[in-house]
Amino acid sequence: MLVFAVPIFFSNLFQQLYNAVDSLIVGNFLGGEALAAVGSSGSLIFLLTGFVNGVSLGAGVLVARHYGAKDDTALRRAVHTTVALGLAAGVALSVIGVLLTPQILRWMDTPEEVLPNSIIYFRVYFLGSLAVVMYNVGASILQSVGDSRSPMRYLITASVLNVILDLWFIAGLHMGVGGAAFATILSQTVSAVLAFRRLSLTKEAYGVHWREVRFHPATLRAVVAQGVPSGVQNSVISIANVIVQANINAFGANAMAGCGAYSKVEGFAFLPVTCFSMALATFVSQNIGAGQLDRVRRGMRFGIVCSTLLAECVGLAMFTLAPILIGAFSGEADVIAFGVHQARTVSLFYCLLAFSHCCAGILRGLGRPMVPMVVMLAIWCALRITYITITVHFIPRIAVVFWAYPITWTISSLLFAWYLTHCPMPAPGGGAQQHPA
Repeated sequence: MLVFAVPIFFSNLFQQLYNAVDSLIVGNFLGGEALAAVGSSGSLIFLLTGFVNGVSLGAGVLVARHYGAKDDTALRRAVHTTVALGLAAGVALSVIGVLLTPQILRWMDTPEEVLPNSIIYFRVYFLGSLAVVMYNVGASILQSVGDSRSPMRYLITASVLNVILDLWFIAGLHMGVGGAAFATILSQTVSAVLAFRRLSLTKEAYGVHWREVRFHPATLRAVVAQGVPSGVQNSVISIANVIVQANINAFGANAMAGCGAYSKVEGFAFLPVTCFSMALATFVSQNIGAGQLDRVRRGMRFGIVCSTLLAECVGLAMFTLAPILIGAFSGEADVIAFGVHQARTVSLFYCLLAFSHCCAGILRGLGRPMVPMVVMLAIWCALRITYITITVHFIPRIAVVFWAYPITWTISSLLFAWYLTHCPMPAPGGGAQQHPA
């Protein structure tokens, strides 16, 4: 699992690097308002891309199951159906993102002084969202068959290119925040092309043959059954985060910039969380398909322990180094203060975030994506929104917003722990349930 997870870690590391570079360069060259426009982008982008990426992850579990079972016919159909779904979703996302960006930003109470830059950044970004979606589809397929190194190499290439283009477009050509978004989508396009070049050239059963890219009805139903709950899970989390962001926006541009800077740093803290969650989903699904139930159990325990320990170590480092890390994005004292406040409120609870995500990955691999979807919908969306809406009304402090995360991570962790200790394991190949997990 470590051999598989470490490249995912570095892939996500470089993904975060080129997300953070946008904010670093924008903050230092264009100032606080531009940083607020870019820094607050995460929740809205994840709202519109999270569903598609969640479906890709869910579809990857199906690919891994067929790959582990050595069912080449079903594997080819799953791969080509997933690619067709990615192409359709990428085009739809571009249209929806470009058309709805201004209205969504106003719903989020984006300050008027930040709104023009935010609209420019998001519209340019969503014009290139097909590349973002297709890279995630390609990477998901490769990781599902055990190749986590190729996506790592492609993201390293894209990250280096993004740094160069950011400096050229912003510092050299003075293109403003639109230049930052343009650099990102060009870099993502390169990584998507590289991923599909690899899939097109391979002679393995999971190779992509463009003439075969179509929707196979039975396979599409299986992809939807496995992928849509993961997509909904991502979407409901992002909806809640958009509402959280709207509450942060109400405290002004400095709060937006400071919390936006924290979100970029936070992305690095989530690396052990996301890499083990993805690795667990693939590991569990492949071994269920191959009938290796003992390896499934050992892998579950190993992944959860490693992820939670690493996440808490990162949280301790974040708590200690928050002023330095946030200060790298802006020299304005108020901006730094907001970012440090959020970091020191949530960072010591990263172990709970890791536990919840690992459990969600395990349940996707076991073929039970509905369980994490329901938990996330109830706790990370409904409860989080209810808590913020009611509490901020009576205690209008930004700390109330920050505490929404540790509270909901704690409750979801307790629910997942209960479920995993009581749920049965599926039979080899995903048939009738038998041994307890």
